[in-house]
Amino acid sequence: MFVLTENNSLANHFLSELRDENTQKDSMRFRRNLERLGEVFAYEISKTLSYQKKDVGTQLGIKQTYHISQEVVLVTILRAGLPLHQGLLNYFDKAENAFIGAYRGKHDEKEAFEIEMDYITSPDIHGKILIISDPMLATGKSIEKAYHAMLRYGIPAKTHIVSAIASQRGVRFIQARLPQCRLWVGDIDTEMNSKSYIVPGLGDAGDLAFGGKV
Repeated sequence: MFVLTENNSLANHFLSELRDENTQKDSMRFRRNLERLGEVFAYEISKTLSYQKKDVGTQLGIKQTYHISQEVVLVTILRAGLPLHQGLLNYFDKAENAFIGAYRGKHDEKEAFEIEMDYITSPDIHGKILIISDPMLATGKSIEKAYHAMLRYGIPAKTHIVSAIASQRGVRFIQARLPQCRLWVGDIDTEMNSKSYIVPGLGDAGDLAFGGKV
C-alpha cells in the first residue's frame, strides 16, 4: 500500500484544502484539488509500469527514449469519482475508460447496507493495467463490487485502487478481500460513524464537487 501523506508534499496541501469546510464552499476548487491528487497518483503509479525503448528523432539527431508498454484502463464510480478520474486521465491520456453507477442502498436497523449497481460500461480489460478510483474508501464494499463487476470484461494484468481518503476498516477490508490489488491512498482516518462515513473524512465528495442531490 502507498500512502501519499507518509511524506510531506503538495499532496498534503491538496488534502488539507479538500477537508477544510471553508475551502469546500468553492466547488470548483474542491474538484480541482481532487483532480490534482489524481495527477499525483498517476505519476506515482507510472513508476510501477513496464516501459520499452524507442528511438525518437529530433531536429538534430536521434535520442533513445522510453514509452509505457502496457495498456491502461481507468474506471471510476459515478459521480463522486469523476474529478479524481480526470486527474488520472490527464496523465494517462491514452487510457481507455470505464464507468460504473453504484450507490449505497438503504441502511437497515443495524446500520448495514448493500451496494446497488445499475450501470456499467467498459472496454476489454484483459491483460491491461486497471486503475479503479473512488475519492472515499469507507467500508470498501463499493470498490470490491466494482472490481468483480469489471471482471466480466476480462482479467487485468494488474489492478490499482486509488482513493483520496480511506478508513482503516476499509483498508483492512480491501487487503483481505482483494489482496491481488495494490492500494494507493492519500490519507487514512481511524474512525467511521454509524452511517459508515469516514470521520473526520471530508463529507460527501459527490455533493461537494457537484452540488446536493434529492
